[in-house]
This record gives sequence, C-alpha cells and structure tokens, in this order.
Amino acid sequence: MSEATLEFSAETKAMGDQIANLTLKQAKELSDYLKEVHGIEPAAGGAVVAMPMADAGGGAAPAVQTEFDVILTAHGDKKLDVVKVVKNITGASLMDAKKMVEGCPAKIKEAVSKEEAEKVKAEIQAVGGVVELK
Repeated sequence: MSEATLEFSAETKAMGDQIANLTLKQAKELSDYLKEVHGIEPAAGGAVVAMPMADAGGGAAPAVQTEFDVILTAHGDKKLDVVKVVKNITGASLMDAKKMVEGCPAKIKEAVSKEEAEKVKAEIQAVGGVVELK
C-alpha cells in the first residue's frame, strides 16, 4: 500500500513557512487580529475554527456570553497595591505585573467564567483599581 503524496501551491507553502517562523509575540498578535477582525479563534488543541458572524438582520436570539476578559483600565491612587494583586492573580513576576498595571488598559484574565471574572474584578477594585469585563 502506498501513501498519497500531498501537493501544495507555492503560495500556500510560503504562507505556511511564514506562519511557522513567527515569534511568540507575532503569533499572539496574529491570533488577536484573526479573532477581532475575522471572528476566527483557535479551538482546543490549536485547530482554527471560524466563528459565525452576527446576523445584521436580527434573526436569531443573541448568544449568552459565557467567557469574559478582565481588563484593568486604571490603577487608581494605590498603584503598588494594584501591582501586588495583579501579580497574585496572574502569577506574573513583580516586574511583569508592574508593566501590566502601568500599561493600562491591560488584559489581566482572558476567557474566564463570569464568577471568576467578578472575583478578580472585586479583588482589584478593593485596592483601588478600575476594571471592566468584556
């Protein structure tokens, strides 16, 4: 039994090679771009799936949001306290947490349940940070 040989166009090969050589930062930026502009998200296991676009005609009922991003929009008067809380929540180093806080808006948690998002929001607001859920 012989194996079938797949053939790819030069354009597909070039695009695949370009994607394979991306840095982690570039890959994250590409992922964010595909999600934001085209509604394409990686599925579990890394496969890419297209998300259905919203119906402009208003046909189906809107889907209930089940995952939330926690965005720090301001650190308030107690920046150091917010940095400590962000460090504990994210597991980042003190320096990385400081950069997140100083670089507001910053995504603290991504695609978490409403309960977890509310908990994180409450922790940050308790020390004076301003948070929104998206």
